Amino acid sequence: MKVGVVMPIGREERSGEIPGWAAIRAAAHAAEESGLDSIWVYDHLLFRSEGEPTEGIHEAWTMLAALAAETRRVELGILVLAMPFRNPALLAKMAATLEEVSGGRLILGVGCGWHEPEFDAFGFPFDHRVGRFEEALEVMVPLVREGRVDFAGRWHAARDAEVLPRYARPDGRPTPILIAGKRPRMLELVVRHADAWNAAWLGPASQLEERLVPLRAALAAGGRDPASLEITVGVNVVMPTPDAESQAIPANALSGDVESLVTELQQYADLGVGTVIISVEPGTPQAVLELGRAAALFRG
Repeated sequence: MKVGVVMPIGREERSGEIPGWAAIRAAAHAAEESGLDSIWVYDHLLFRSEGEPTEGIHEAWTMLAALAAETRRVELGILVLAMPFRNPALLAKMAATLEEVSGGRLILGVGCGWHEPEFDAFGFPFDHRVGRFEEALEVMVPLVREGRVDFAGRWHAARDAEVLPRYARPDGRPTPILIAGKRPRMLELVVRHADAWNAAWLGPASQLEERLVPLRAALAAGGRDPASLEITVGVNVVMPTPDAESQAIPANALSGDVESLVTELQQYADLGVGTVIISVEPGTPQAVLELGRAAALFRG
């Protein structure tokens, strides 16, 4: 099982600050140094709740492109791109270029988005999200996997579109496509199009089984071999503080204690998970190094 970590591109709970590029770059270097398998970014434009100040976050694709040039080994994932924010044909072109920059390390995570205030603030339609997403996949997936598509639908069109040049991975695989979703219609699209699926955000491995039940049903209904779909899980981890004895760990999070993390990683592996993606608080280089130490102990 692989272990990845989310980069600190949004507001940190403890400090209340949004880390700058220097801190994000340092966290990525720590991930490489510690032996972690992948680094990930979220895709949001802002967070806005009634009665609360607006929260900001760095733009995902720009940050991922910069991280591609700063790293050499780790895979580069997005958990997940909100497809309505970008034209799907252009997104396939962007993915091909990032594959070139990174040497074939991209994991293209996509979803339909969920936070309506950011759609409204930046002028993106929020209606028919799953329908728009389904059409967007009809454009993006063939362009990513074959480099060509000819499609016209209700919301999207790409007529005789081609992606040139296309990066060729040494193993011949196309860019892996990850889809996040848990409702029946989204799971149907996972079965039809995805190389990987994500369940997020969890704490103990015991929370995963409930998420797997509808996925298994969708795979059976679609006649797809479960072994052909990688299961990935987003896991929250809270690092211990000096007053750890009085620190309460939320129900949907794990303690960053290395020994307990090793136990939980093994339990996720026993459930058939292919990649655990850890969102760690705080997202400091030292915390990332500790995660790498837990991953190394897990691997023995």
